[in-house]
Amino acid sequence: MKIEVSEKRQNPLQERTEVHFVIDHAGEATPSRMKVKAAIAKELKVDEGKVVIDNIESRYGTDKSYAYAKVYDSVEAAKKLERKHLLTRSGVGVEAAAEEE
Repeated sequence: MKIEVSEKRQNPLQERTEVHFVIDHAGEATPSRMKVKAAIAKELKVDEGKVVIDNIESRYGTDKSYAYAKVYDSVEAAKKLERKHLLTRSGVGVEAAAEEE
């Protein structure tokens, strides 16, 4: 799996960096959110806990997927601004959600 960042934009008001990227997964299935999260965190040299994968869109008949992720400045900023289901899917703040219930 290779990742190529196509657009990277700072959003200081929401304390995050917004990243559009292409995933080349030739000969493999579409990678899981957690694999993509680990790969994009490694590519951008940031902590995995601050990365929220918003969407991954696979194109029929190709070995490429197009994705959008948000890299927050802190986990607290992610919890404050992000939708709860995306936090759960991306594994951000899972321990906090379990404590609330």
